[in-house]
Amino acid sequence: MEKISLAEELAANSYPGRGIVIGKSGDGKYAVTAYFIMGRSVNSRNRIFVTEGEGIRTQAYDPAKLEDPSLVIYAPVRVLGNKTIVTNGDQTDTIYELMDRQQTFEQALRTRTFEPDAPNYTPRISGIMHMENGSYNYAMSILKSNNGDPSSCRRYTFAYENPAAGEGHFIHTYKSDGNPLPSFEGEPKLVGIEGGIDSFAQLIWENLNEENKVSLFVRYIEIETGRYETRIINKNV
Repeated sequence: MEKISLAEELAANSYPGRGIVIGKSGDGKYAVTAYFIMGRSVNSRNRIFVTEGEGIRTQAYDPAKLEDPSLVIYAPVRVLGNKTIVTNGDQTDTIYELMDRQQTFEQALRTRTFEPDAPNYTPRISGIMHMENGSYNYAMSILKSNNGDPSSCRRYTFAYENPAAGEGHFIHTYKSDGNPLPSFEGEPKLVGIEGGIDSFAQLIWENLNEENKVSLFVRYIEIETGRYETRIINKNV
């Protein structure tokens, strides 16, 4: 697969929806992840990321404007021991709870499907990063309807063992803007991971569509020690 520019990929798509990037820093020292949310409706745009424990949670920026919290308020990031879970919905909790009971990432996601937001049937995208004894691997998943048919759920998992320095994979909910919104297609895109945490966060934020972007989370985890740095950028401040 040809490695593409994450900046160019983001700049060329006005509405990728919610997106997850996971990979390894150019110097090979850090496991890297980013998660962003976008919105077209007032309810979707009325959000910020806030820290919760070792993870984050979405929160209404203006509680008075919050309409339906069911698909917009959730914990996108949680940490379970040496595993970091990143998703676009409350399946974060499902993965956390079932893996804590010794089930696998895939087994946990077997209990979930795409979101019940007809006619879009937004895919559930998920990622998990695992670090142990100086080694690092990650996996990504997408649960999607069968081309808009909610009677059939398509489940795809992609696993990446010993990822290369300076490379990552990018998956997002929507192929592009539209009505209904077309689901992401294919396997996660191979992208470059450039620079330190601040420059990488700025690269993503500056190339997300100005009107639709809402919030961004970026974390660099030192593979040898598990120590991490986090950046959160909210449009609503």
